[in-house]
Amino acid sequence: MRALCLLLGGWAPSARCQHASSGVISGRQLKILTQAGYRLSCIMATRTTSNGDSRYTNATKVPKSILKKTYSVNGPEKKAISEMQQTIIKAIKGTRIKLDVNQAYTERNFITPIRAMTEYGLKLQDLEGLKKTLRRSPISDNPPITVFLRRDVETKALEVYGSREALERAQQQQIEEIERLRDEENLTSKKVLKEFYKAEKRNVEKKQRELILKGSGKVVHTAVIINAANCLFKTVAWLYSGSHSMFAEAVHSFADTLNQLILAFGIRKSLQQANPNHPYGYHNMRYVSSLISGVGIFFFGAGLAWYHGVMGLLYPEAVQSLYWAFIILGGSLLTEGGTLYVAFREIRSGARNENVSMLDYIVRSRDPSVNVVLLEDIAAVLGVSIAASCMGLTHIYENPLFDAVGSLLIGGILTSVASFIVYTNTTALVGRSIPFEQVQKINRELESDVMIRAIYDVKATDMGNQVVRYKAEVDFDGRELTRSYIDTLDLEMMLQEVQGFTTIEELDAFMLKHGESIIDLLGAQVDRIERKLKERHPDVRHVDLEVL
Repeated sequence: MRALCLLLGGWAPSARCQHASSGVISGRQLKILTQAGYRLSCIMATRTTSNGDSRYTNATKVPKSILKKTYSVNGPEKKAISEMQQTIIKAIKGTRIKLDVNQAYTERNFITPIRAMTEYGLKLQDLEGLKKTLRRSPISDNPPITVFLRRDVETKALEVYGSREALERAQQQQIEEIERLRDEENLTSKKVLKEFYKAEKRNVEKKQRELILKGSGKVVHTAVIINAANCLFKTVAWLYSGSHSMFAEAVHSFADTLNQLILAFGIRKSLQQANPNHPYGYHNMRYVSSLISGVGIFFFGAGLAWYHGVMGLLYPEAVQSLYWAFIILGGSLLTEGGTLYVAFREIRSGARNENVSMLDYIVRSRDPSVNVVLLEDIAAVLGVSIAASCMGLTHIYENPLFDAVGSLLIGGILTSVASFIVYTNTTALVGRSIPFEQVQKINRELESDVMIRAIYDVKATDMGNQVVRYKAEVDFDGRELTRSYIDTLDLEMMLQEVQGFTTIEELDAFMLKHGESIIDLLGAQVDRIERKLKERHPDVRHVDLEVL
């Protein structure tokens, strides 16, 4: 007997088996055929009829290409098949098992070494024998990352721990440890990352020190030193003269010193690297510290100045010698003017770099730390001038009320400065969009890319510290994406490959291979677009392009 069986992997044919003479194959014959390796999803058709014609009972004609494929069997199987009177086994087309997207499937999932160690409690040496795969890094411009198949990692973990129960207990302990340490920002992952990033951490710390000592950091540290010295001298002058205006100025300088120390802390904290608890970093710490400074100026500086001024009006006292007070005020005017010039120069440079006016740079609080120093120094220069004028009037007219009014005026200046600082930094912390013109420019650049048909739901947020986050829903052009992929292939070779297909399985594998490659190309195109956007707009650090 000559028999044919077309084995369709991944297919579930729905067919019936019929014998020409009896209409059915015996169970013993089916069992033997199954043991011989045949999949009996078929139609049985006889090749001989009463008139000698070659016909098929309840079956379609078998293609010649299939008839050429025959199988030989021996022993009991051959005897069983010979009883079927020259029967042909023909596989008919069935129903392909469709993909169920609602069913959990993790057989092809990848996992990074860090996750393998934190989630499965493995060590670095445990992963050395596993198959490694290189994939694109989720961070632009970074080299490819090494990943492992999740199933391989899980198998290795079961091998290390001995049983699934032991593995689950270890994972639960790991989760409890992470939760315990989360508030302390000392996650278990940090312990794992330590062996990877020791050298990088030293480089980052060096870079932070360099950034702190230049730009806004330089302005703030200069202001701290000068205001601390002014506070000391003004306090001595107040104790010597008893002037209310001098007291207000001493309090003003003390408040400025404390606030600028807070600003220095905010600058240092804002340069801290992102971590699992703060994935976008600490850029907003400048706004937070500036907001605290504004509140401090309002309650401590302005409050005490107002209080001392009111007390001077209610209970006026004669002012002592003002000679040294005028000398100290003159020195303060020079030093405050110096820090004002440093802050002014830094803001002018920042405004030029961003191509905006100085007023817009200040109002939008582009650099909140320098803004606070600038406004405090403006208030300080005005305050020194007011204090000197009121003390002069008090000395000329021998009336202490002028001195008390000077304290109230200084309190009013501090109140205005504090209110402006609180307002601008609160607006920034709530979440503020970048200028509309810049958003439109970015949108036009994206839509001019050949791979993009349209963008929707654009959100461009100023995160502080000259860092912008851009998010958009992107409608990619599938035709152009496929065209770009085809450009990398040899179409003649592909045509020959397709023409050689004889089974559905070959076509299925072909489509899966190229479909996966197109998805990889889509990811590469997203990386290219994001990289191009960051090159043109250096302040755009975080780009999230969601595929529609």
